[in-house]
Amino acid sequence: MGESVEKAAPTVLVVDDDRTVRQALAGLLRARGMQVETFASAREFLGASRPDGPACLLLEVRLAGENGLMVQEALRAVAHAPPIIFLTGYGTVPLAVQAMKAGAVDFLQKPVEAPALQAAIAIALAQDARARDRQHHQTELRQRFATLTPREREVLGLITSGLLNKEMAYVLGTTEKTIKTHRCHIKQKMQAGSVAHLVRMVLMVEMDEPQTAPPQPCRSTGEPPHLVWNRTLAALKAAREHNGSRL
Repeated sequence: MGESVEKAAPTVLVVDDDRTVRQALAGLLRARGMQVETFASAREFLGASRPDGPACLLLEVRLAGENGLMVQEALRAVAHAPPIIFLTGYGTVPLAVQAMKAGAVDFLQKPVEAPALQAAIAIALAQDARARDRQHHQTELRQRFATLTPREREVLGLITSGLLNKEMAYVLGTTEKTIKTHRCHIKQKMQAGSVAHLVRMVLMVEMDEPQTAPPQPCRSTGEPPHLVWNRTLAALKAAREHNGSRL
């Protein structure tokens, strides 16, 4: 996956119902070494497959029977949608403000100067390339996390909560030696150089999880991992209070 992201050429997607405009833009951009795909309507664009490499969308606001701002809104619900540059002959300040607030990279008036268009495209493609790199990295982290055993996931949760080895051993009913072995395996599988690195990895995985997705159960207990971690932390707190924090 990483190789395809790196090697795939960036693509500019052009959506305009004016054939002359599509051809002119395609010729201009291809002359500057860019890969271009053109679409006569939003429906045609939305039904097409996405390029493998970084991409951006040049979108007309007023399309025959369609609305570019509505296309922008629809794309907000699509995973990994390309950044949008509006290029229109019907621009107004309210339209520009609405488009920019919704995340457009730029809002350009026709006819546009080539340097201004090229600069906006460079920004949009760089933005999409960063997003793809981030997605690739998060996918790798999820794959590494999937190699952990249920017990290693419990230990990882306690590590990122800041517990010491002896505290984790008490909570999980095992020995410090066993905890140290788990820590070693976790660092190897996650390819982490430190606890701080592990914490960053866990945060990235959690941030990438859909908010509506149900938590995955832990095979060892049938409970979601965050419930296991909360329960063990509560047990540790109770033990500390009972023993006068001598753990």
